[in-house]
Amino acid sequence: MTSPERTERLVLDGVLTAAQARQTVRGLLAIQRPDGAIPWFRGGHLDPWDHTEAAMALDAAGEHDAAEAAYRWLAAHQLPDGSWYSAYTDGEVQKPDDLARESNFVAYVAVGAWHHYLATRDETFLERMWPVVAAAVEYVLRLQLPGGQIAWKREADGTAAEDALLTGSSSVYHALRCALAIAEHRQEPQPGWELALGLLGHAVRRHPERFLDKGRYSMDWYYPVLGGALRGAEALARIDEGWDRFVVPGLGVRCVLPNPWVTGGESAELALALWALGERDRARQILEWVRHLRAEDGLYWTGYVFEDDAIWPEELTSWTAGSLLLAVAALAGDEATVRVFGGTGLPRGLPPDCC
Repeated sequence: MTSPERTERLVLDGVLTAAQARQTVRGLLAIQRPDGAIPWFRGGHLDPWDHTEAAMALDAAGEHDAAEAAYRWLAAHQLPDGSWYSAYTDGEVQKPDDLARESNFVAYVAVGAWHHYLATRDETFLERMWPVVAAAVEYVLRLQLPGGQIAWKREADGTAAEDALLTGSSSVYHALRCALAIAEHRQEPQPGWELALGLLGHAVRRHPERFLDKGRYSMDWYYPVLGGALRGAEALARIDEGWDRFVVPGLGVRCVLPNPWVTGGESAELALALWALGERDRARQILEWVRHLRAEDGLYWTGYVFEDDAIWPEELTSWTAGSLLLAVAALAGDEATVRVFGGTGLPRGLPPDCC
């Protein structure tokens, strides 16, 4: 049973009451399997990125044992090259249903591990997870292209993609900063990672031509901000430029243009990016809007097609609830979430001699 004390950090006026927060956390715990795996929903598939995001939400709720079980699942099932498959049916490692290995999915374990450590100060956990994080980072950096961007996946046959995605590379940027924070904490310098991080951040900030054009997707709009590569006036200008294209007042954030479809995950992530820029009022407003996606059991529908007044798909996903809880935790001042997504103290890498 989730206690009131554990979820007090997830209360936000107009978004979540204490009782609603407890209900949402119970919903997440009900999705998690006994072995720690957190699929999208029971019977759906698990991907390593969303699994980690849900684990971080559990830590923000004070459910540290459940979060640690999720990281044990990752440690137990990491492939020999440091990666994980892109999807597993209901978290069954014997049933991978996508044998590609996506770079941002692999890297995100570093964000989760650092977040868990900041939430618990458990040195033993960090000691156990360090080889997992290091192997994942090395896998990802083998996919870095000459321009600094990260190829988005390796195919099942081992062939590396020749292209990079701005959203994915922005997420990897965040993960490399967290991995370097772990390395610094352990006093194990990683100059190669620092150089790679600097090159990647520069590509994200200054070279859009190095990425596939996915400008129709809202994630490509806000992820350079959410991942921390862009901050300050430049980040605010980017958010303002895309606001009217992607934000549907009263409902949330479109997933992809021109589709009349708002999604809870993208909305909560945008709120988290806005919070990181100091735009608390806009962040709160977005979170207030997505209350229409809340279901009776405390979980959240993935999306809403507003032209048809229809919930679609009819799935209550762990990652939608997880992203909302993390956004609320940041606005409510949860220390671990604030430090990880605010970027306080995270390394920025070595800037390249370019441009």
